[in-house]
Formats: sequence, C-alpha cells, structure tokens
Amino acid sequence: MDNRKYNIYFNTHTVSGIIICAILYVMFFAGSFSFFKDDLASWQKNESYLSPEAGVKKDFNGILDSLAKHHTLKGRDFDMTMQRHQAGVYVAMTASHDPIVQKLKKPKKKPEGRRGRGRGRGGDDDLAFFTYDFSKQQEADYASSYTIGEFLYRLHFLAQLNQVFPFRIGVPFGYMLAGIVSFIFLFALITGLLLHWDKIVSNFFTFRPWSKRKTLWTDLHTVLGVIGFPYQLVFAITGVILIFNSFLIVPYTKLFYKGNDEKIYKDLGYGVKQEFTYANKALTAKFDINQLVTQTEHKWQNSDVSLVAIRNYGDENMHVVIQGKPHTDVQLNGQGELVYRIRDQKILSERTPLEPASYIHTVRGLILRLHFGDFGGRPLRVIYFVLGILGCIVINSGVMIWLVARDNKNIPARKRTFNFWTANVYISSSLSMLPVTAFTMTALLFLTKPGQSDIYHWYFYSWLALSVYFLIRKDLALVNRQSLLLSVVTCFAIPLANGVIRGNWFWNTFQRNAFDILFIDVLFLCLAIISGVILWKLEQEKRSQASPAPVKEKVGQLGAA
Repeated sequence: MDNRKYNIYFNTHTVSGIIICAILYVMFFAGSFSFFKDDLASWQKNESYLSPEAGVKKDFNGILDSLAKHHTLKGRDFDMTMQRHQAGVYVAMTASHDPIVQKLKKPKKKPEGRRGRGRGRGGDDDLAFFTYDFSKQQEADYASSYTIGEFLYRLHFLAQLNQVFPFRIGVPFGYMLAGIVSFIFLFALITGLLLHWDKIVSNFFTFRPWSKRKTLWTDLHTVLGVIGFPYQLVFAITGVILIFNSFLIVPYTKLFYKGNDEKIYKDLGYGVKQEFTYANKALTAKFDINQLVTQTEHKWQNSDVSLVAIRNYGDENMHVVIQGKPHTDVQLNGQGELVYRIRDQKILSERTPLEPASYIHTVRGLILRLHFGDFGGRPLRVIYFVLGILGCIVINSGVMIWLVARDNKNIPARKRTFNFWTANVYISSSLSMLPVTAFTMTALLFLTKPGQSDIYHWYFYSWLALSVYFLIRKDLALVNRQSLLLSVVTCFAIPLANGVIRGNWFWNTFQRNAFDILFIDVLFLCLAIISGVILWKLEQEKRSQASPAPVKEKVGQLGAA
C-alpha cells in the first residue's frame, strides 16, 4: 500500500474513532447487557419467567374485564403484543369509534400511575397503554414496570437523551445521535480493515503483552478488532437501518404513499394491515378471546402467538386478528396471521407461521435477528455479549494508542494537555460503567418497588460522581486499577446480596429452575473473578517494576561504569 492511501485510511480511521469513541462505548456496553434484558428483569423483580412458564395462563378476557372497570369498551381497538418470555403482554387501547362513547365525559379523575394516557378522538379516558402480567393478573404503567434491563436496552440507542433534548429532527435527538454514531462507526471499521489489510494475517497472530505500552495497545487493538470485525460490521449496518428507518422511508412515503406514514408501515408488516369499518350496531354473538387464542396455538405448532388484536369491540363488525411467529430452531423468519369475524364465527383468512416467509418478512426478520441475537438461545446471546465486551476493549485500546502516540516531547505542551484530558474524560466515564451498573442493581434490592425514576437516579448520579472522582485523580493507570477493584466488589455484591436479602443462593435458584435469575448471579460472579484476575496481574507487574534490581545486576552496572 502506498503512503498516500495509508495516510488517508489512517487519518480517517483515527479521527472518526476518536469523535465517536465515548458514545460508541456506551452503546456497546449497554447493548451487550441488553441481550439479557429479560433475565435482568426477572432478577430485579425476583420472578423467574422460566420456572412458572408452563403454568402461566394467558387470560386475555381478564385484561378486557380489567379495562371495563375504568372505560367504556364499545367501539375500541386493542393491540395486545406478547412479551418475548410469553408471561406478559403490552396492551394498547385506542379511542372509541362509537359516536355515543365519544361524547361521554369521564365522571372522575383516574388514579395516578395506573395507565398511560394520550390524545384521542374523544371518549372516556381516551387512550391507554400498559403492561399486563399473566402470572400475577396485574397491570402496570410503563414507568412502574421499568427494569434495569429496559434501562440498558434503551441506553444502547441513547433513548434517555430524548428527555434531555426534547426537540427532534425527523427522529428524536437520542435516536438521531445513535444513528449518526453507527454510521461513522462504519467508516472506522472499513478504514481500519483497509489499514491492516496487507498484514492482516501476520498481525492477527502477533500479540506482545509484555512489551512497551504502545506495542501492547496496538496488538490488542489489532487482534481483537480483526476477531470482532464481522460482529461489529453487522451491528453497525443493522443499527443504522433500525434507527434511521424513518429517514430511509421518507422518500417512498412522499412519492408512493402521499405522506401516509401509517399505510407504509402496515405494508412493511408492522401491526394489522386490514381496515374494518365500524358498523355502529350492537354485537349479539357471544365470543371468548381465550378460547380463540388457545385453538390457534394448537393449530400453529412450533410457533408462538405474538399479537392479539381486536377491532371494533362490541360492534357487529368486530374482528379478532391473531399473529404468530415460528420458533427460530424450526424456521428463522415468518409470520402467521388469522383473521376471525365474531358475528358468524368465521375465519376470513389464515396464514400459518411456518409457511414460506414473504420478502418483506425475510428482510425485516433477518435484520432484527442479527441485531438482537435471539435466534440461537442463551448460548448465542452469551457469544454476542462476549464479542460486545471485546468491542469495548477495542475502543479503549484505540484511545490509548492515540494518546501514547501523541505523548512525546515533539508535541507542544498545550496539545499534550488537551490530548490527556480528552483521554481522561473518556477513560473515566467508560471504565466507571461496570461498577456503576453493578452498584445500581445491588441498590435496587433494597427498594420496595423500584421504578423508572429510581433507576435513573441511582444510575446517573452514581455514574456522574464516580466519573468526576476519576477525573480529579488525573492518573489513567490509577483509574484502571480502582475501576477494576470497584468492579470486583460491586459485581461480587450482586449474587451475595441476592442470596442474603432474598434467599436466592445459587443452589436455591437452581433447584426451583429459576435459571434466568441464576444466570445473572453467575454472570456477575464471573465478571468479578475476571476483574480480580486482571487487577492481580496488574499489581504483580507493578511490583516487579518497582522492585530493586538483583545484586549481580547492580555489580555489573557498577563495573561497566
């Protein structure tokens, strides 16, 4: 490779990497833990979704009965989206299509914290959005059912920034920033690969951990970067598509759909595509949603129901639409749909989940499967997690290479000061994330019913405090050692506190088959052990460098003098 191309690739890779390194680290770190979103939710709530799974009764009639206590249901539409663990459901209720219900006024103010509200076309308490737990037969709004798993999942695409910066340019600010970072990350990946292309094989097998600092960081960055390149490339591409999809479809919406966003999303396979006219006549036929769902589940073997939608509730033209997805070990992509008319108990159309997937569902499903890693069970998610953490190490090593290369006497003092503080801010904020995450999870054990605000306060305030403390120390080596020590303590505290406070010792959770809770405890125990081993190695190296030279070596040096 000639010098001109090498300099172009090198400068592009370095500049793009430094610009996005801090945000990219947050996205990789939080995204790695969000692969275990459901396990983290089980751990926090102390409710295993695995052990009672067979005994959970999916009572959709109970959801409607619960809603009927606060709303007039006639003429409303319902979307009940199953959660991945199948033990709960997200419920969305629209305003009523019935003109009489639209004129009704709500007689009294509803209790706070029960349901989400929004603007609608009238009716009593117009819209509602909440989660419903089948095992407890309870409902909760989004904020009160918030978990650390949901927090980390949303942090990995910077959703929390939408509340800090409420303005939007096509998409909310946090999503836009995450999409821009993902796009720049593509440049960093491609230019990094081209930079090492000529020596990619030899560099891959070269690792000198006991050499000088710059050599160590360079080898670490190169080896782990090559190993994780396919993974990182997949996440960069799928991340850009998932975050920027609203930007990408704008031209098609304007050109082919005359600005109708809802219609293009339906054509892309989101939600229920069919439209059902409100007849404004009372329904006389009896119906049982539970029975209909159970019959459909029996018909659709090796599949799970993903959506139960009701249109025009209580009206003569009431329909129920049931959608399902195949088990990934049988078929990777696909979507089944059954449309049922209540008045004559007739199935209008049916497509089983195991039928060959359409082009749209194949492409959309492939992007989602690759990004979320939900097609290979827990082992694949563990592999994704490890590769994500390796990506964090690649980012850190890249920053250290950048700093060490510019820490010499040829660089003016003011530039060296700027470079150091840039790296100091990044290292302080990034290395504090693991102990802060473990500390927040431990703190949640002492709260009765932690919600969204509790998680925000404990996480962000402790993150700010620890980052500021590390910044003040102005010693990157010290920050590294102390962050490892805090990681050992806080990560080990998670299984210990879970056992002492809740009695969830390893053997207890194993005996009752609560493997999701057990997994989180084992995961953080492993992180504590790994952090401890790394800290021990660093301390050993520090002592060996600080120890005096042997007597023979000193005599030889004096003789030479």
